[in-house]
Amino acid sequence: MENETKSVEQNNQGVTRAAGIVSVAVMGSRILGLAREAVIAYYFRSNLSGDAFYLAFRIPNFLRDLFGEGILSKAFITTFLATETEDGEQAAWNLANRIFNLTFLILMGITVLGTAFAPAIIDVLARQDFDETLDTVDHYGFDTKVELTVYLTQLMFPYLLFVSLAAIAMGLLNSKGRFGIPACASSFFNVSSLVVGIGGYYLCPLVGMHPVTGLAVGVFMGGIAQFVIQVPSMYRVGFRYRPLLSLRDPRVLQVIHLVGPAVLGVAAVQVNQFTNTFFITSGSAWLTWISRAYRVVHLPIGIFGVAISTVALPQLAKFATARDTENFRNALSYAIRLMLTLTIPAAVGLMVLSAPICRFLYERGETGALDTIGTAGLLFVYAFGLCGFSTLKIVTDGFYAYKDIRAPVIVSICAVILNVCLNYLFIYRELFLDPRAVVFSTVLTVTLNCGVLLLLLRRKVGQLGMRQVGQLTLKILVASAVMGVVCWLTNGFIEGDWLGTEGIVPRVTSVFAPIGLGLITLAGMYKLLKVSEFEDILNVFKRRLF
Repeated sequence: MENETKSVEQNNQGVTRAAGIVSVAVMGSRILGLAREAVIAYYFRSNLSGDAFYLAFRIPNFLRDLFGEGILSKAFITTFLATETEDGEQAAWNLANRIFNLTFLILMGITVLGTAFAPAIIDVLARQDFDETLDTVDHYGFDTKVELTVYLTQLMFPYLLFVSLAAIAMGLLNSKGRFGIPACASSFFNVSSLVVGIGGYYLCPLVGMHPVTGLAVGVFMGGIAQFVIQVPSMYRVGFRYRPLLSLRDPRVLQVIHLVGPAVLGVAAVQVNQFTNTFFITSGSAWLTWISRAYRVVHLPIGIFGVAISTVALPQLAKFATARDTENFRNALSYAIRLMLTLTIPAAVGLMVLSAPICRFLYERGETGALDTIGTAGLLFVYAFGLCGFSTLKIVTDGFYAYKDIRAPVIVSICAVILNVCLNYLFIYRELFLDPRAVVFSTVLTVTLNCGVLLLLLRRKVGQLGMRQVGQLTLKILVASAVMGVVCWLTNGFIEGDWLGTEGIVPRVTSVFAPIGLGLITLAGMYKLLKVSEFEDILNVFKRRLF
């Protein structure tokens, strides 16, 4: 019994330590992503070039989300580990080569079709009101915002090819216990798109091209960089490229079986985001506001949700392959508890500081106070779904570890249908004609999706320690509430009584001073309430620093 307890503790410590490495890497990437958004906000108006860029990027980025942070990587990890365990290492490397080559050919075809049919795709997604917001000729040969959107879509579509190859590389390295480089890879995407985007703003007009062209080219170059940076690490863990291709190989068919029907099963958030596109082009600047708000909430999702999920999946897959149900349940329960310890206070902080955060990040240049109000309102609603967005990744990983995709597919299809119906009532039937309605429907359906899948997984593998999770959640809510009050009072004093809201110093202070005091308060409350998961996190940092 003592040995089993030690084994569980070691597994938990391993997840926490690896998740900490990934969190730091992902945090750097997401901060660079926010920097890119701030640059776009400075140079491009939200209802003109901003809307055009975000709609154009939404199409390949939707597919990137599916492949990069979802289906392809997850399907590959579970199958690669099973192949290595059951058939040997060489068989696993052969599988990796076959999947690489098959993915390249399929996505090359998708890229060609997407580029060719971009005008038809944009025509479907952009409602009439989207184009009516452009009341003047936007120069450089584009008379309407839709024309500019089509042009940008065609430039960015090839990005999908390279970022999907990067997803397989990430899955391969994660399977070998390498998490740092794959997590850092997206930072190279953000740096490339940021540098090329700024350079393009000044250089493109000199050759008669629209200034926003630089952003599109930067996205494409960033996709290449995200893949190439992982190649040396792949070589070091033993991968050697071979031109293998087979549609009859059982393991390849297993990956296809997992990928094909699981598009909705593991990607409810991404599918909902994409289906929302038709509704959020109903109003001027809605698309830009929602994209910027989601970019902010994407930071904690990446730092906590993606990081913990990335580390947990290989471990869950190994336990499932070995039919070690007890350790599988312990690992899953711990991952959920660790997730809630981090995401609940993050959600409260985003709600309380939504306006100061958006003002600090975006309100400058072409972006004004009205944009801040619109973006902050959407961020507030998004924050309610932070736990659902993040925990859904872990719960679906539990099904994926057992190669069971039926339940996630059915539940997620129902969630997507509910999301579309709610948006139809809110926006199309004008029951609540506000961009917050679109975000609310997404938050509600994703949270319901997560809850239902958790119940079904409990029926599949038995008790998941939900009583322990419930007790922990109450402690976290109490601690987060106290932290939220401290953040609210601190921000109110800074903006209302001391520095105001104009200028970089007041804006930096009104965001980071409340966050700093809030973190100190949260740590004190966690200590007082004896939250052991927080102690695990602290121990990781102590070992790293000392």
